[in-house]
Amino acid sequence: MRQPAHGGNLAWAAALAGCPPDAILDFSASISPLGPPNSAIAAILSQIGNLKHYPDPNYSELRLALSHFHQLPPEWILPGNGSAELLTLIGRELAQLAATILITPAFGDYYRTLKAYNAKVLECPLSFVTGHWSLVIGHLSLTKDKGLLLNNPHNPTGKLFSRDSILPYLEQFALVVVDEAFMDFVLPNEEQSLIPVVQEYRNLVVLRSLTKFYSLPGLRLGYAIAHPDCLAKWQLWRDPWPVNTLAAAAAIAALQDTEFQQQTWAWLPPARNQLFEGLAEIPGLQPQVSAANFLLVESQQSTSQLQQQLLQHHQILIRDCLSFKELGDRFFRVSIREESDNQRLLTALSGKWGVGEAGGDEGE
Repeated sequence: MRQPAHGGNLAWAAALAGCPPDAILDFSASISPLGPPNSAIAAILSQIGNLKHYPDPNYSELRLALSHFHQLPPEWILPGNGSAELLTLIGRELAQLAATILITPAFGDYYRTLKAYNAKVLECPLSFVTGHWSLVIGHLSLTKDKGLLLNNPHNPTGKLFSRDSILPYLEQFALVVVDEAFMDFVLPNEEQSLIPVVQEYRNLVVLRSLTKFYSLPGLRLGYAIAHPDCLAKWQLWRDPWPVNTLAAAAAIAALQDTEFQQQTWAWLPPARNQLFEGLAEIPGLQPQVSAANFLLVESQQSTSQLQQQLLQHHQILIRDCLSFKELGDRFFRVSIREESDNQRLLTALSGKWGVGEAGGDEGE
């Protein structure tokens, strides 16, 4: 079976580990371990009887819930079949420009959508100095006939860019797309979303996902926030009814579940610190500071071999970074899970099959 480019492929992992998929402890997909919220499950069950009807093609109730959540008019919001569907529409938009500046290392789906429409891509790598990532775009790239595509917090580094560091680019690019799939995990008093300024810039698109924070990747639900004229055009480009009835109901319930949101914000910082400090104590590993629900870890040994060892001997799946060409085989990414799971990973990494055994023959 071909090695997956994305995390969360339990069928591939189970085949390699020789166990059922549900026996795999998955650190490769950056999904909250706390959900789905009970409110979302209840909403899904309440809508089973409506499966015999088509969804509302305008998703009026869902857009209204999102508009209340973000304090924006509903016409500025377009729900989609995961942010991946919306990213495909954005790729078509970006392909009409002279080029797209892509901040790297970059999520693989960015390359997919840009390639699908033959968009010209100019890669702009993050600067990595003394263990810190920073965003610097060269002046030669700053022309108003180009687009800019980046994510914040950045995947896979976990770096949170300040709103003020991105705002100047809105004056320098024809279109700026900011994928905020992991912004929900940032504490409200620390978040740097550009949603509060979206109505000030016709050339700004913000992508959000409900699947990671609320643990609903199987339902596929994301949304774009942008000028209504742009969204109306995209609506004409896509198939009807991209969001199913159950996903819409779950989203409306989850957005209103303030208890679950507070629970997540209380859980994440200490759990992330626990895993970060544990990884930092293992010789040969250097975790990177992260604002998201995952950690990027630099390794002195082959991470693809480490991935196989953890699967075969511990049924633990980590995300190698081979699909991020700038990182290669010396970085891996792990999601933040609950304390017992995090400790199981740390024990495995520190033990017989871990990279902590300096001088061993594993990974050589």
